[in-house]
Amino acid sequence: MLAPLHKRLLNDYQQDFPLSPTPYRDIAEQLGVSEDEVLNAFHALSELQMISRIGPVIAPNHIGTSALVAMAVPETDLARVAELVSAHPEVNHNYERENRFNLWFVAIADSEAHLNTVIADIETQTGYPAMLLPMLADYFINLGFELNLHD
Repeated sequence: MLAPLHKRLLNDYQQDFPLSPTPYRDIAEQLGVSEDEVLNAFHALSELQMISRIGPVIAPNHIGTSALVAMAVPETDLARVAELVSAHPEVNHNYERENRFNLWFVAIADSEAHLNTVIADIETQTGYPAMLLPMLADYFINLGFELNLHD
C-alpha cells in the first residue's frame, strides 16, 4: 500500500514539478509536509522502482541531440544488456518489444559526437550492434497519466 504522500507525489508532480531553486521545499509547502518527508518519499518510490528518475522531458533535438535506438538481443541475455544500457546517464529509458529488435531506448547527448561515443560504448559493452533510427517527424505524446490513487 502506498502512503497518501506517495500517491500525491506520483499523481500531482508528473508534469507540474516546480521549476525553482528549491523544488522539494516548494512541494512540501504545497502539500503541508516537510522537505525531508518529500525527499524520503521520493527515495522510497525509487527504491520500490515506481519512479526511475526525476527530470525534464525535453523535445527531441532542441537541446543537444537524441536518437531512438533498437537492438536485437537474445532473450537469455536481455536483462544483462538492458542493465548495461540503463547504466548510461544519457539513456533516459529502455523497454522490451516483441520483435527481432527487442530492446529499444532513447539516448540524449550534448552533441552528435558524444551520442555516437555513447552508442559505440554500449555496443562494445554488450557485444551487440545498435541501430540508430533518425526522427523523420516530431510527434508530441503526453506522458502524464492519472494513476487513480486518490482512493
